Amino acid sequence: MSNKDIEYTTVSEVAGPLIIVEGVNDVAYNEVVKIRMTSGEERTGQVLEAFMDKAIVQVFEGTKGLETDKTAVRFIGETMKLGISKDMLGRVFDGTGNPIDDAPSIIPDERRDINGNPINPYSREYPREFIQTGISTIDGLNTLVRGQKLPIFSGSGLPHNELAAQIARQAKVLAKKEQFAVVFCAMGITAEEANLFIRDFEHTGALERTVMFLNLADDPTIERVILPRMALTCAEYLAFDLDMHVLVILTDLTNYAEALREIAAAREEVPGRRGYPGYMYTDLATIYERAGRIKGKKGSITQIPLLTMPDDDITHPIPDLTGYITEGQIVLERGLHKKGIYPPIAVLPCLSRLMDRGIGEGRTRADHAGVANQLYAAYAEGSDLRDLVAIVGEDALSERDRKYLTFADEFEQQFVTQDRHEDRSIEKTLSIAWELLSHLPSSELKKIDEKFIKKYLSEPKL
Repeated sequence: MSNKDIEYTTVSEVAGPLIIVEGVNDVAYNEVVKIRMTSGEERTGQVLEAFMDKAIVQVFEGTKGLETDKTAVRFIGETMKLGISKDMLGRVFDGTGNPIDDAPSIIPDERRDINGNPINPYSREYPREFIQTGISTIDGLNTLVRGQKLPIFSGSGLPHNELAAQIARQAKVLAKKEQFAVVFCAMGITAEEANLFIRDFEHTGALERTVMFLNLADDPTIERVILPRMALTCAEYLAFDLDMHVLVILTDLTNYAEALREIAAAREEVPGRRGYPGYMYTDLATIYERAGRIKGKKGSITQIPLLTMPDDDITHPIPDLTGYITEGQIVLERGLHKKGIYPPIAVLPCLSRLMDRGIGEGRTRADHAGVANQLYAAYAEGSDLRDLVAIVGEDALSERDRKYLTFADEFEQQFVTQDRHEDRSIEKTLSIAWELLSHLPSSELKKIDEKFIKKYLSEPKL
């Protein structure tokens, strides 16, 4: 008799989302478990740890109502898998991969392990091609390229969900005849937020090219651990089997990390920084490193993880570890939000480490790199002068300093600020940049090639 035909009724303990089953035999890590309760309801679990004749199982639907002496457990001998098909485009799924959009179930082409397979570093291709999000602060100064992982660091109450929805509906590859799709994965969001995303995508038509995976705030916490892996399994199929360019948006990774901490506490593990498990870096890497391009494959996976920083602390373990693994960051600032600026992207702490390879002639425009560097330098100087004005007053500034002070204000109002439904082309973004730079003396534009100044600066200031 195989192990999957045996039902164990030896649950000895329930601890949070975990159960301990004794007297088991031939059980493996990550193996899927079927749990039958006295009511006849069946729940799904996964083996977290197996030693001697005991197995620790995490129950995805939670352990509420589970009785230790009347529960039957069956180990099915395989890992968690997701049925995948091109028909998943335009559909909405819950935290266990079941459709929740009142449409028929998906008939899968095949079923794949949600943990995926690591990409051989030798097989990786360097990300180079530009992805246009329609948002000037990203396209112009922190350019996203295919195959990159570029997280957004936000704070509680900031409009990161609106920004995520805007990126999802506006993102596009500029080359013709290339299929583009979005896999949107939301963990621990409210029902109101979920409806906002669904309505937004339906209204704009973006849902047709989007696969949504939703775990609501009142859904089992444990589902948040498997949901991003399901989303990435779907993305890998679309990218590497169907040759599509896929943008994966993961929100909110903080809720994912909290679920990890909850499981670690239930297992009575020795906590690491601020109570998070010591293996959180490795665990996050298993998610982030599933982005990229593969030699010989036309498709690509680009990731934009969103996370809220507790107390707006960028040194918190979640953003800190994320920054080590990913290729830059977009940071939202509460001060800009209070000024009524949307999106409240703080340009100075932002970074896209792969930007240089994704811009320039043939990708965006030949003047892009110089314009970005000049904008950054001018805004940084203007921001520094704001601090000086707070001490000595504006009257103490030179005429040159006043121009930079004015530039910082105009930069925030014209370049950073845009409507939630404004989809700016890269040409529009660079046009706004040149208009702003035209208010500075041409002698100050030291980071831009002279030929571009002559071409794009209509009325250079002497």
